[in-house]
Amino acid sequence: MGLYLTTLMQVPVKLLPGALSELYAQATISGKITKADRYGLMAALLDDSLTDEEQESVERLLYSLQRGRMKIVDEISAL
Repeated sequence: MGLYLTTLMQVPVKLLPGALSELYAQATISGKITKADRYGLMAALLDDSLTDEEQESVERLLYSLQRGRMKIVDEISAL
């Protein structure tokens, strides 16, 4: 079982092309993101292939959440 978990944890997380910019636009307009979107943002931070612009977008969204300018909702993501 330990080998299975180790192998499973090494699977890289890849974002869909354009998903981050779409999420940023949607969240900025609505002022909210879903829990799944939030976990996606945290996973995106671990992605070494993000451009500087994508990295900045993720950081801005997480900062807005931290400051209370954006809400996490329990809805299905529109993306």
